Amino acid sequence: MHDTRSPLARLRGSTVLVTGGAGLIGSRIVGRLRELGARPVAICTLDAYPPHIYRLFGVDGTDPDMIVGDIRDTALVARSVAGCDYVIHAAALADVAACTRAPRAAIDINITGLQVVLDAVVSTERVQRLVYVSSASVYGDGNPDEASSAELRTMRQMLESVYGRVVPQFHEQTSPVRPVSVYANTKAFGETQTALTLGAVGASYTVVRYFSVYGEPQTIKPNSHSWMVAWFAARAALGLPLYLNGGGHQVRDLIHVDDVAEATLRALVSPQTHTETINIGTGKPTSVRQVAELIRDHYPNVQFMEAPMPPGDPLGGYASTRRMAAVLGWTPKITVGDGVARYVAWLRKTPAALPAWLFQVTSAR
Repeated sequence: MHDTRSPLARLRGSTVLVTGGAGLIGSRIVGRLRELGARPVAICTLDAYPPHIYRLFGVDGTDPDMIVGDIRDTALVARSVAGCDYVIHAAALADVAACTRAPRAAIDINITGLQVVLDAVVSTERVQRLVYVSSASVYGDGNPDEASSAELRTMRQMLESVYGRVVPQFHEQTSPVRPVSVYANTKAFGETQTALTLGAVGASYTVVRYFSVYGEPQTIKPNSHSWMVAWFAARAALGLPLYLNGGGHQVRDLIHVDDVAEATLRALVSPQTHTETINIGTGKPTSVRQVAELIRDHYPNVQFMEAPMPPGDPLGGYASTRRMAAVLGWTPKITVGDGVARYVAWLRKTPAALPAWLFQVTSAR
């Protein structure tokens, strides 16, 4: 039974295109749309993970609404967009390390691919709104001197005593965009290009800046330093040490993928989010070291090892969530402690999520 009182009830009976719809976040959005009585259509290359990982995500490559293709395919995207009421553009080369290693690929997928989607939306009058998935990485390391209120200055002083440095809180309307990685730079460009392209024709759009997304069934990739909950849990499960890059003093605002999916869909339909940019986070800072300690609560024998900071890895900060709460009428539900516990429990029940190459690391010790 569908809750007709929910603002998401208006999605019932609609068709929603989700680019990147087979990834962790995209597949969760697709699943939520089905629960709401909408018809989700997903575009994805299905080449980022082995087939068994997509099965963990609940992705069926034979589903006629699962379009295996590339967002840079102009004809394919135009056909797909033409039949949809809404578009969520979540497809991207989203790994910071991968973008740093291959900047031209990052530009091609994250910028050229976005333009293909925007052009398709401009060419049809059916689409009611596009949500562009951006990232908190656009804020970079923030401005340590920025403090807009006595309350914020007090909070910063408290956090500085805990983390040993100023920890910025990022505001959509006042914090400057200062990307420090190729990935963040493509996202910053994408925000501006979305506004320029759709704003020129009066099309509705919303930009959502995700903070650090985690949660089951997230799985790790080799040569990556993203997705720390999944990385730490997988290594701990195999008795491997947890590497704390830069000592683990980077701060993240961890938000569970279930909450991300809910927030994204609310941004898709809320009248108040037209042409808005919204942080999607919890408003609570958590250091990388604190995440490692939460993992150690479940794997008491795990050891920590310090490692150098990788290129493009921001010191980070946390979200101001006042605007999110105001325009979405909603706040995240899952705490970091509960989310980490859920992930560990899922991993123990799902050993197939541990990649074979990580076992090889274990056997080579």
